Amino acid sequence: MDINIVLSALANPVRLDILTWLKEPERHFPLQKDMAPPGGICVSHIREKTGLSQPTISLYLSTLSRAGLVSSQRVGQWTYYSYERETADAFLDVLTERLKCAP
Repeated sequence: MDINIVLSALANPVRLDILTWLKEPERHFPLQKDMAPPGGICVSHIREKTGLSQPTISLYLSTLSRAGLVSSQRVGQWTYYSYERETADAFLDVLTERLKCAP
């Protein structure tokens, strides 16, 4: 994980919102179709929630994916995105270590 890529991905408020929503999808999105992967949210629901265009949302999700913060899975014609908790936890650990003051 490159901490600078993650920081850059999180620097945009909408990308941060998307990541926050994907962390608790059942709280922020409607139930997905039966074929959806566990925790996966269809990109159309993400686009609808943000009110932004499809190309913009695709770019934002691509940026979060490059940072390792989300993963995608294609099912038929739909793409579902999921929060990558392990990467987020690892990022927080690295950031905490780098910013922690010595005792």
